[in-house]
Amino acid sequence: MSPKDLCTIDILDQVIQSGATILKIEGRGKGPEYVYTVTKAYREAVESVQNGTYNREKIEEWKEELSKVYNRGFWEGYYLGRKLGEWTPDPGSAATEKKVYIGKGKNYYSKIRVGEFVVESGQLKAGDTVLISSPDFGILKEKVDRLVVNGLDAETAAKGDLLTIPCERKISAKDKLYKIVQTSHA
Repeated sequence: MSPKDLCTIDILDQVIQSGATILKIEGRGKGPEYVYTVTKAYREAVESVQNGTYNREKIEEWKEELSKVYNRGFWEGYYLGRKLGEWTPDPGSAATEKKVYIGKGKNYYSKIRVGEFVVESGQLKAGDTVLISSPDFGILKEKVDRLVVNGLDAETAAKGDLLTIPCERKISAKDKLYKIVQTSHA
């Protein structure tokens, strides 16, 4: 029996107006894409409250982004006088996206800004969205329109291939490459 995740982004104006000056955002034990997504959404929301642009449309956009990473559904807790908690109907995550491991970093060609990866599992196609997770720079998420596989332009990369893709960040052997896929929760 797990509770839904506390999400105050749609009442954040009221939380701030109550005098709160610090927000604790859960992140321990979560992946870098979770921490990045949640802190980015809340930073944008706080700034929006402060500059007077906080509105329902933006709230829905932030909640859509939050739904892409690990979650058990959302509720705003007991802040607005609720008596009982909300429980998730299913164990596990309700995220609308998940990451699938593809491979690890091998080399970086700084003059042409290209990262090279060893594909260790799965398959990647031109047009897929990838997430690179790095202890040096956090995460980088982008759509890959062009693949170079084993030195040649290709539409698909599979296990055993050397894959190069354009990348603005320096890639190292510590970096992991994932494909982002939509889940059945979408």
